[in-house]
Amino acid sequence: MQDPQAKEKHDAQSREIYARLQHMTHKILVMSGKGGVGKSSVAAHLALALAARGKRVGLMDVDLHGPSIPRMLGLQGSISPGRQRGKMRPVLYAPHLEVMSIEVLMGDRDAATIWRGPLKGGVIRQFIADIEWSDLDYLVIDSPPGTGDEPLSVAQNVPQAQALIVTTPQEISLADVRKSINFCRQVKMEILGLVENMSGFTCPHCGKAVDLFKTGGGERTAREENLRFLGTLPFELRVMQNADRGALALTDESPFNQAFNGIVAAVEERLAERDSAATEAAARAAAGRKPSNGCRMVAIPVSGDKLDPHFGHCKQVAFIETHDGQIGPTRLQAPPAHEPGVLPRWLHEQGANVAIVGGMGDQARDLLTQMGIEVIIGAPLDTPEALVRQYLDERLTTGDNPCTH
Repeated sequence: MQDPQAKEKHDAQSREIYARLQHMTHKILVMSGKGGVGKSSVAAHLALALAARGKRVGLMDVDLHGPSIPRMLGLQGSISPGRQRGKMRPVLYAPHLEVMSIEVLMGDRDAATIWRGPLKGGVIRQFIADIEWSDLDYLVIDSPPGTGDEPLSVAQNVPQAQALIVTTPQEISLADVRKSINFCRQVKMEILGLVENMSGFTCPHCGKAVDLFKTGGGERTAREENLRFLGTLPFELRVMQNADRGALALTDESPFNQAFNGIVAAVEERLAERDSAATEAAARAAAGRKPSNGCRMVAIPVSGDKLDPHFGHCKQVAFIETHDGQIGPTRLQAPPAHEPGVLPRWLHEQGANVAIVGGMGDQARDLLTQMGIEVIIGAPLDTPEALVRQYLDERLTTGDNPCTH
């Protein structure tokens, strides 16, 4: 049985995390199926490029065993006291770029960190809750390769994060990247797109192009998996040399920099499309009417794979968007810690306009109704997909409301 004080502390931290994330517009988790594909380089260059465009950017390195970001950037300085008591400010690397890494906290940069899963998750939660980030346009998160504790902790604690997956063209990398794709789908994390790194090398002496690790594999995988392909990056010795010197830059017209600027443009375009769709959904909900063209965003509290009968204490909420009677993929998100009125406001912020629940208190029902969200109470303990299908077919049967408070 969980210690009540520990639970209270954990819930308070969850509220801090939720509050902090509300001041970060986009969260991008840069991940890869295997090491050595240039994932951290892509994360660092992405943060630099966005900051150079005047965006407010945070770069959070959650590779706790082998952090690379501080060395790639030549990061100097350390965290400093924040304005709020008990909070610390991340390292200000540039006017628009803040950085946080476990290496910043360690006196010995070569010291080994030997931590098990629960401790890693705790550190990542602290990186969000206890660090006084500025209001950010982008939080770029660099995770270690694979699908272990760190990306899982990000998926659980940063529910709106989108994955940018890095691969090389060779088949062994593509086999591992498919595991990353399946991981994202299993934890219901949206995939922003794929980037193929080290795609070709131009000899500096003769100018001949050489496919060191084949080419085209990333684009083919994206097409097969119905994902957006964001672009390719050539292998350049100078990029590696700059990373070793702690002097990454995107200031010249090299083939790598030109290609990377194209990838950043694709990222911004994709996120703008997503923002537009979310704004439209929120506006429809606020207007208190059902969306046009038969579009709905249905929210269902779940436990395991079925409806959770207690709306206010659910561990996850399933969001399912429908279009003209067709059901889209299910997206699971962890809700904020339970407090009166918090969950209804959160559902509204997510663009939900229908809520299918088992039991719900009068206050929560009234708040949702005021926000233009249709509320269906007393739904059976079925899967979210089955409940949405029944709702669309107008055959969803409901019973009594078990919550009378």
